[in-house]
Amino acid sequence: MTALTLHPLRNTLNDEVHARPSLPVNTPARITSLAFVFDLDAADSQRAALERLATRLGMAPPPAGAVQYVSRAGGMTVRWSLHTEFVRYTFGIEGSGGEPFVQNALTGIPDDWLASVPGRMLAGVHALVVGEAEAPSLNDMARGWFAGHDLIGAGIADGAATALTDLRLHDDAYAGCGFVRYVVLNRQLNPRQMGRMLGRLFEIECYRMLALLALPVAKQQMRELDEVSLRLSSATRELLAPTAGGDLLAELTCLAGRLEDAVSTSQYRFSAARAYYQLVERRIGELREVRLAGLQPFREFMERRLAPAMQTCDTVMGRQERLSARLQRATALMRTRIEVELQQQNRELLQSMDRRAGLQLRLQETVEGLSVGVLTYYAVGLFGYVAKALKVLGVPLNAELATGLAIVPIGGAVWWGVQRAKRHLGHG
Repeated sequence: MTALTLHPLRNTLNDEVHARPSLPVNTPARITSLAFVFDLDAADSQRAALERLATRLGMAPPPAGAVQYVSRAGGMTVRWSLHTEFVRYTFGIEGSGGEPFVQNALTGIPDDWLASVPGRMLAGVHALVVGEAEAPSLNDMARGWFAGHDLIGAGIADGAATALTDLRLHDDAYAGCGFVRYVVLNRQLNPRQMGRMLGRLFEIECYRMLALLALPVAKQQMRELDEVSLRLSSATRELLAPTAGGDLLAELTCLAGRLEDAVSTSQYRFSAARAYYQLVERRIGELREVRLAGLQPFREFMERRLAPAMQTCDTVMGRQERLSARLQRATALMRTRIEVELQQQNRELLQSMDRRAGLQLRLQETVEGLSVGVLTYYAVGLFGYVAKALKVLGVPLNAELATGLAIVPIGGAVWWGVQRAKRHLGHG
């Protein structure tokens, strides 16, 4: 047998396409989906919560480091999916006994465990799957199950089923909070097809809410950007003043810091919102909608409601980029002005130093001249004493005449000595 050298990730990559299987859903059924957002370092606590639930329900424990889990026990099916910033639980029970949306899949989950799930619930959906023949009319469903609200829906899977909702929160006494309600009328879907369609509906709701997390951030950022823009406009006008200087540069630097902080706090949320929105559009496309008379389909609703929110986020991101470019230009202009002023100051300083150096040179030359005169005077005086002493000793010498004649050579010798000393000091 030939031993092939395998890539270490081969099995992992191959299994990735099977990592999120859909659950087969028989008709009728009641399904509940919950999505909790959590801090990025809380994945282990999410796994611990799943282990506690599996123990309570008598299910097999999840494997270590799991990101997907599916199990079934006592008529309850649990699916768990761990993502980067959220975790999603799907609970399903077969049958349609009890009042719709009151006796839902969540009532089979211990309430104390629900209260202990780490994170904050962002999306919650109750879905009721019934056969089309057993379902009441649309008007009766709207009044009885959706509090009389206008319905949103379409045929899905090319008309093999119908999905209806109002995308509003309806109180759930067991959970103590609101849930979005879905009704799926099955016409021709088998359990696996129904499971895939329900999974897409749940993902649309989950990703819709995750995408909308960016909208409050965008609104807050718009106010912040308005203030930065006004201060930047004021600072730009001050650039025209000839006295603008370091204080204005400090103001521009402060504005740049505020803008960078705004970008850093919102960039991830905006990028994630765009990615989630693309997933919503993709899942809606996978529903393969068929328009129903009198109902707004999912794609049309999302384009009219969710798309403007995403455009708001895109607008804020564009404003951030434009403000950043304006700040860079204004800061560059201010730095250029300061550099020009510094260069002018340096030129004036050098000119002043040149003038002082010239004065010092002339003073030095004057001092040198005085030094030569003084040294010559004392040297001639000493020579005069020597001449007088020689005359007293009997040397036939006119001391006064010799002293007078010695002034020139002595002065020359002194000057030569001073110049030689100056050259020596210069070389040193």
